[in-house]
Amino acid sequence: MRITNIGSCCIDHVYSVPHFVMPGETLTSTSYAIHPGGKGLNQSLALAKAGAEVHHAGMIGQDGIWLKERLEKFGVNTQCLEVVNAPTGHASIQINPEGENAIVITGGANRQIEARDIQGWLAHIEPDNYVLIQNEISNLDAVFEASAAAKQRLIFNTAPMGSNVMDLPLEQVELFILNEIEAHAITGENDPKHILAAMIELYPAASTILTLGAAGAIFKNRQEELHQSAIEAEVIDTTGAGDTFTGFFLAHYASKRPIAECLSMAAKAASICVARPGAATSIPDLSEVMKL
Repeated sequence: MRITNIGSCCIDHVYSVPHFVMPGETLTSTSYAIHPGGKGLNQSLALAKAGAEVHHAGMIGQDGIWLKERLEKFGVNTQCLEVVNAPTGHASIQINPEGENAIVITGGANRQIEARDIQGWLAHIEPDNYVLIQNEISNLDAVFEASAAAKQRLIFNTAPMGSNVMDLPLEQVELFILNEIEAHAITGENDPKHILAAMIELYPAASTILTLGAAGAIFKNRQEELHQSAIEAEVIDTTGAGDTFTGFFLAHYASKRPIAECLSMAAKAASICVARPGAATSIPDLSEVMKL
């Protein structure tokens, strides 16, 4: 089963800091590194490492060609990853001693994607495959339209949440992958039980994964509800953990594995990710996850 990820590619500038910078404060970092990143790139890498057939569609600048090469190194098809005359998206990431992060994103080439590009990327795909999206590229409405025209199955990780999400035809989504902040923005609810009930009421044909950090994750649709505990790990950096979870879950979901197995593999992969620095660089191989 093919998964086409129409997603962002970013260059991550990562700063280890004693605390998140305050308004008016100048703060000296204890370390600095550059990593490949962007939710789209991270999820494509996680999908590929989990064994999925993944095609990454999107845009980078000349400064991001090394990101394309990294995707290709791990088996991602980049035929639809275009190099354009714009800077590659980038992120400034602060990591505190507890492994939490604060992130500022600049869209760059990720925001240059037009409807005609999306239509071209999806025009010749066989029906009943998957399209994965996040909320870091331009013209998401065109992804919904082109996915419907190509009869693709849409998976939506709404991060980072924005007001544009609620203007999209969300009834087309087969699977939502949400954290508590994103889920609250969609449903207005705070309690996980109420969030999931509201998602069923709003989008009865969809399934939802609600990720809860240290409390694990819940999968729910009209037929079933499954809980997955978080796997205990030493937390060094949580950046990319959600993307790792998404990629490993979807790789197994697309292979029609039982949902409980999909959740377990995703949780194990995320637990390895948080014990390492970086986002894309911290995503484990399938063999590492299998050992858990």
